[in-house]
Amino acid sequence: MTMQWHMAIRWHECWEIVPELYALLKESETLESAREKIISHINALDWTYRRDIDRIKSWDYILLKEAIGCLKNIISQRSERLAGTSALEHLWTAAITGDSDVTDDFIDEFVHLFKAIKGQSDVYPSILMKGIELPDFEKYTGREAALKRSDYLDHMGRRMSSYLARYPSGLKPEIIKKRSETKNRILEVLDATEDDWEDWQWQFKHVFKNKKGFEKIKKIITLNPVQEKAIELAVENDVPFGVTPHYLHLMDPEPSDRDFAVRRQVFPPLSYVESMIAHKEDRALAFDFMREHDTSPVELVTRRYPTVAIIKPYDSCPQICVYCQRNWEITSPLMDSALASKEHIDNALQWFAEHDQMMDVLITGGDPLVMSDNLIDYILNGLSEIPHLRSIRIATRMPITVPQRVTEELCKIFARYYEVGKQTLCMVTHFEHPYEVTPETAEAIRRVKMHGLHVYNQQVFTFANSRRFETAALRIAMKQIGVDPYYTFNMKGKSEIEDYAVPVARILQERKEEARLLPGIFRSDEPVFNVPFLGKNHLRAWQDHELIAIQPDGRRVYSFHPWEKNIETVDPYLYTDVTIRSYLEKLKARGEDPEEYRSIWYYY
Repeated sequence: MTMQWHMAIRWHECWEIVPELYALLKESETLESAREKIISHINALDWTYRRDIDRIKSWDYILLKEAIGCLKNIISQRSERLAGTSALEHLWTAAITGDSDVTDDFIDEFVHLFKAIKGQSDVYPSILMKGIELPDFEKYTGREAALKRSDYLDHMGRRMSSYLARYPSGLKPEIIKKRSETKNRILEVLDATEDDWEDWQWQFKHVFKNKKGFEKIKKIITLNPVQEKAIELAVENDVPFGVTPHYLHLMDPEPSDRDFAVRRQVFPPLSYVESMIAHKEDRALAFDFMREHDTSPVELVTRRYPTVAIIKPYDSCPQICVYCQRNWEITSPLMDSALASKEHIDNALQWFAEHDQMMDVLITGGDPLVMSDNLIDYILNGLSEIPHLRSIRIATRMPITVPQRVTEELCKIFARYYEVGKQTLCMVTHFEHPYEVTPETAEAIRRVKMHGLHVYNQQVFTFANSRRFETAALRIAMKQIGVDPYYTFNMKGKSEIEDYAVPVARILQERKEEARLLPGIFRSDEPVFNVPFLGKNHLRAWQDHELIAIQPDGRRVYSFHPWEKNIETVDPYLYTDVTIRSYLEKLKARGEDPEEYRSIWYYY
């Protein structure tokens, strides 16, 4: 089909893929007539393959079927009502007038959606095996077939290893040596000794958290100018900021590709700081993404599920993660008001005792291991005496931020409350990157596990750890020191931390194309999305979410359904994602080849 001369150049690729859809849209006098024609066309296309009239490869058909389902969703009146936008109207307008008021991100989405429904997605063979010939295994049998397959898998393993080598853990001898030099600079600036370094109370006392601390950081490592400006603005306006001496020594003297994720964990981007300042007076309303105000039946307790709830006896940390879920209530590291009163703690313990539906409790915060050994013992003892509690979990990032805190004495306290056959106690921590895995952290985990506790990890999947095989490298490093992957969290949809966000499609791609190449025990985590008010939805589950719209700026809109199907009165949660195009552009700016991520468009 010859395209009209007045068509904007940016639409050419889109319409060349589906000239028949272009013709149907262009000949439609109204939006509704266009809708009916497109519905009839894609239904006929679907049944062309279902009836086996036009055969395509089975793997292309899987993508086609998923894409057709998404396209039906996107052009349905119901989805348009829920999302408040009509992608079909923009397509129709572009076909008739030559262009529409949408971004190139929007057009990119439909280029790839249309490629999928035409069996032209071009995602096979995987980019992982580019340049390696795939044997025709059907031509061989027995040992010969097995050897051919084994040789091919060796190629695959070596290719994966070349990616993994880009993300060394802190257990590498050369990294340990470099960090020793950084530690010496910290000790010199703080006029401290090796004995001081090993004292967790000293680590707490010397958290770099205010203007004075900021000036000391600049004496130890180099900050880029934008980073420096953001931190300066944060400390001037009481935006939560803090870094422990131990965590600071994980950073390279000069900003590098290797320590990018470590720095991003605690050094806020300027956009985040400006947003926090703008909402200084209404943070509790603006940033309470999980609606904890509406799910707290008693002070310190949050409950979103039938058989588990959390208790927050201490509401701060030695250092602040930029994208902290509770940035709306934390004002600074180790803030004076963080520790709950004994009355509130006792009332919360009593609440758990009175609610015999509770099987599990998560002690979190902030970081509860900031508390004294005596208070930790008191809380664990109170929970252990509740007969219906089968499990107690302690959520902490202390093994990463202040591993010195995980002392032998603390672990002996933990051991008292792990009673086989009655009640288990475990630790849930928060590694983000293999660069955070250090000998000191490994020793802290060893002490915990030697006292019978299991240790699990909840990773937040952010831009800083989302490159090809970056999270796979983390899983491997964690398993080396005895930590089991548990959850991989999609970034929460908090507007102030959009700079950290990753498209839902990328976490799905990572799970299917990278994590699946690891042994099962290394990939025991589950990709999840935390739905406000409700809780976790499994991202791999089609019944838990659906793509319902593409915004004019190219953002996908997802409808997340209630995790608990018995709660029929709860409406779906609508989530507007970051665009795939913008994510790929950010990766390119970091030196990544977007071509290596080309299949991302076909994950919904």
